[in-house]
This record gives sequence, C-alpha cells and structure tokens, in this order.
Amino acid sequence: MLSDALNQGKCFSLPGVFDPFSARIAAHYVKGPLYMTGYGVSATLLGKPDAGLVSYSQMVERVSMITASIDVPLVADGDTGFGGLANVAQTVAGYERAGASAIQIEDQEFPKRCGHTRDRRVVDAADMQKKIKVAVSTRDRSEFIIIARTDARTQFGLDEALRRAEAYAQSGADALFVESPESPEELRKISEAFHGLPLVSNMVAGGRTPLLSDQELFDMGFQLVIHPTYLLGAMTRGLESSLQYLVEEGRQTSEVAQFDVLNDWLDFESVWALDQEH
Repeated sequence: MLSDALNQGKCFSLPGVFDPFSARIAAHYVKGPLYMTGYGVSATLLGKPDAGLVSYSQMVERVSMITASIDVPLVADGDTGFGGLANVAQTVAGYERAGASAIQIEDQEFPKRCGHTRDRRVVDAADMQKKIKVAVSTRDRSEFIIIARTDARTQFGLDEALRRAEAYAQSGADALFVESPESPEELRKISEAFHGLPLVSNMVAGGRTPLLSDQELFDMGFQLVIHPTYLLGAMTRGLESSLQYLVEEGRQTSEVAQFDVLNDWLDFESVWALDQEH
C-alpha cells in the first residue's frame, strides 16, 4: 500500500502516464506507483492544452481505465477538484472508487492552467483549506492519500507558497506539493520547511524548475518525484522522427516497435489462448 510505504520513508519516481497502454509499459519497467498526468490526458484525449478543458467524468473514466490495466498504485491528478466543495467531494469519491491510491488537488482558480505555464491564479488559501477538509472527510479509507498542491510560488513568491502549504497540512493533507520552485535553493527550502509529511517534486523538461536527478531530490527529502510530461515527450519525439522519415524516404523506418512487440504489450497471447480453448 502506497500510504504505508510513504510512512516508512520510502521514495518513488513516478513517470506520467495518460492511458492504459502507456501505463502497462510504464508499470513493467517501474514496478512502483505511477502518476496519471492531466496534461497527458488532455493531450491524448482532446489534443488540447492542460487548461481545464477535460471534465471530471472524462478524468475519472481515465483513472478507471488505467487502474484496470495495471497492478501498481496510481497517483492521479485531480486538478482543482473540478469546481466548488460539492465538486471536490464528488471527485474524491469518484477517484477512490475508480481505484486510485492518491489524488492531487491544487489551489488554482477554475479553470486551471498547467503548473509550469503563465497566467495561473490561485484562490484564497482559506477556500483551499475548505476543499482539503472536504476531501479528507469524503474519502472512505484513510489510506487514500490527499495531496495538496499550491501554485502560489509563481504569482506570490516562495514564502507565500510555504505559508499555504503549512495551512494545507494543518487542514489534513497527507502530502504537500509546492509547484514550480525556480532553483535548487528553493527546493531545499521547501524540503527543510516540512518534516513528517511526504513531499512531491515535479520535474518537467523545459519547465520553471531545474531538472535534478531523482536521487538528488530524494536526498533533499522529497519522497514522490513525478515526471508528468516525460513519456508524452518521448512519444512526441518518436512520432515526429518516424513521420518525417516516412514522408522524406517514402518507407517505414526500422526503428519503430515491430508488430510482434506491439502484440506482446497488448497481450494478444491471452486472446489466442482463449480461441484455442474454445
């Protein structure tokens, strides 16, 4: 159970997955918790930016689809809770029923924006504290982890972000996520400010936070290091290079996964076995 592992001080690197196929492959290699990225879901479901365009029903359905395809814990992006307090209650209950082990809720205004982009605005800290209290009281199991994220760093500075994180911890959050620190020194200040609660760090290539290794962040005191756009970026590069080759050369490159490899990942063997049995 993820909550027990975190209480024991264990640390995890979580690649961002966005559909059952990416989750199946990631679970094979990571053999630990995964992170369902709202950015990746918006990109693959709608082909649009992570700007509050994916609905609660679409996100919770994606949670259910991913958890059905893997046997490792899933930490799921819950955006702002998709509205007011009643929406937060619905979101927490839905994510828990769908099989997630943890939900991340942020203090942005609705509709939200991706954490490393501009024009983000946060709600009053008191409003976010109410959301956290509702989230805690709504969950069925105490093992279902409530991660409170603050995006205040970009708009108001690190001190305000730390103040909010402390208030969210006092409201019952199980883990804290201070988004978009802008230097290793700020990362250290975050880790030094909180003891006894799991901390989340977000590594985004080209984002506001410098890219550090998982081990560097673990050594600082972060227990969950998420990589929300890493696999989406890898997929994008693969699509770009393979399509460019096809257009320029008029044939397929041998660098792509072959048909038998795709069949293995999709477990076609189980379908063929059923055909043979009946």
